Amino acid sequence: MTTPLIVDKDSLHRFIFENTAVRGNTVQLQNTVKKALANHDYPPVLRKSLGELMAASALLASMLKLQRGSVTLQIQGKGPIKLLVVECSSALEMRATAKWGDELDTNLSFSELVGEGHFVITLDPKDGGQTYQGIVPLQGDSVSEVLRHYMERSEQIATRIWLCCNDTMSAGMLLQKMPDLPENDADAWNRICLLAETVKDDELLRLPTQILLQRLFHEEDVRLFEAQAIKFHCGCSINSVSNMLRVLGREELDSIIEEQGHIEVLCDFCNSRYQFDKVDVEQLFTDEIVLPSATKHAH
Repeated sequence: MTTPLIVDKDSLHRFIFENTAVRGNTVQLQNTVKKALANHDYPPVLRKSLGELMAASALLASMLKLQRGSVTLQIQGKGPIKLLVVECSSALEMRATAKWGDELDTNLSFSELVGEGHFVITLDPKDGGQTYQGIVPLQGDSVSEVLRHYMERSEQIATRIWLCCNDTMSAGMLLQKMPDLPENDADAWNRICLLAETVKDDELLRLPTQILLQRLFHEEDVRLFEAQAIKFHCGCSINSVSNMLRVLGREELDSIIEEQGHIEVLCDFCNSRYQFDKVDVEQLFTDEIVLPSATKHAH
């Protein structure tokens, strides 16, 4: 591998094993996780699970054939953790949010924290393609085990995934066997997966991808591609909130204004607050320019 050493903590690297049907990618997220979680007082156990789901979303988004669009991963539970959601675009821009009930007991396992529920993956192409949604029951005692269970249940492509998260960053690695390529090396998939199983969390979090791949697969012929940058981005806006409010209808909005004096919408992802008064609501239902006076307060 001749790619220069890269120590960028917010990037994704794709790689292939030459003369095999196996490909993979790795991801490290630092500022992306920091910015996505900065405006929320998440308990540590929740931050860890959400960080791992963020790493997973980048790994999966880069494997999907979406020219424009996004992939959303959701873990919906009936335990103390109610919801984990990460949305990642084809441009590797992502946002995340979570909901939980009472104080989270750190002595509980991941499966006990989420309880019964479902894992949901949604592919939303922006190029006119059809939206796809896959749903499977929650099974596994970590985010990576939940993902592995989904892939075993719902995917025709053999896929393995490793995820981890500490106090400052998250990381992951994904391997996939491509069914449309000839198998010149029939043992490659099993051999490469066995080598990958030796990876340690500290290696995923700390090592540049080039060093990681050399350490794990030093006898394999691996081609490493140029890194892709990842960043936090929330696409909420006054226009998108306005469109959402229009769906509620004039009568419902007037009722809220009469009762509360204004309407306030809080973005679950970035914590931005959008406030609408009586004049703003009036303009929602006219042909004039929408919401010239509505205010946004970022926190």
